[in-house]
Amino acid sequence: MIQNIMPKSAVHKVRLEPVGIEMEVEEGETVLDAAFRQGISLMHGCKEGQCSACKCILTDGDVEMMKYSTFALSDPERETNHILLCRTLAYSDIEVELLSYDEDLLSRSIPVKDYAAHLTRIESLTQDIRLLEIEVEQPIKFWAGQYVDITLPGKGITRSFSMANPPSEQQRLRFIIKKYPQGAFSSELDGGLKVGDQVSIRGPYGTCFRREGREGPMLLVGGGSGMSPLLSILLDQAESGETRPVRFFYGARSKSDLFHLDLFADLAGRMPDFAFIPALSHAQDGDGWSGETGFIHDVVRRSLATLDEVHQADAYSCGPPPMIDAVLPVMQVAGVESDRIYFDKFTPATH
Repeated sequence: MIQNIMPKSAVHKVRLEPVGIEMEVEEGETVLDAAFRQGISLMHGCKEGQCSACKCILTDGDVEMMKYSTFALSDPERETNHILLCRTLAYSDIEVELLSYDEDLLSRSIPVKDYAAHLTRIESLTQDIRLLEIEVEQPIKFWAGQYVDITLPGKGITRSFSMANPPSEQQRLRFIIKKYPQGAFSSELDGGLKVGDQVSIRGPYGTCFRREGREGPMLLVGGGSGMSPLLSILLDQAESGETRPVRFFYGARSKSDLFHLDLFADLAGRMPDFAFIPALSHAQDGDGWSGETGFIHDVVRRSLATLDEVHQADAYSCGPPPMIDAVLPVMQVAGVESDRIYFDKFTPATH
């Protein structure tokens, strides 16, 4: 009897130096996706060839690069065998040299998986910020500050959002999402999506998660929906019982753009040394605002000048790229060590 046997997909080995880790990558699978599947957490960001976080050097083997931004990988870099792992397809066994890696990240890797879920709540927090709550059929393990991809079945829309809840809540996830006028996903939050609707989740992703058991202050800096991962980190820190000082800087345009103020007041009463420091860049006359004004990076600069042990701080910054680009040098000048600054740039979707 003649049997039709489907050819097996090619599988190649990938060796990651200088950490000495070996893994497999299947035909048609990017190296980064292969790492996610096998629970090997490499440095990454957008996963779409836009941010350069997964840039490394190909030292041996044959690969093909999928479409990417020359902002993330320039032509001269490509000519010197630099690649983006999120865009790399292997056509032989390969070896790559990681340009940046985190031993703590590698030791706490969680395999990326798919989860079925449904919506349980959609709530307006401000005029353009929504709270989305999703119940997952099976608990999902993640670290505070990580994110997942959410797909709307039937609509072909997938977007990445950070959890706003602590990892102790593994089955009911909350997300703080900013609405955009032409946002394919966010425009569904005002009427398109309803409680009970099915969604699918894939994750967790992200390297900007809370590092545990450290001395010195914890600095959180965000704007807009950057509140989401920072709130997860803050709530996880509150549950941990650690006593390090925590400062949460949050940039908004006006007083009406602030939310969760009661929650922060409650945390300030429960945590040993916590302060929420919002700053308004366009404070309105007559709104009774007596807090910080101006851009958040200037507020951070002034505050860090009076904070003890900044050189021992862990700093987390999440939000729009211009805000993060302004905040990072402020932290470095203040004395925060570069390898203890973690950030997540919320870049707009490319499709």
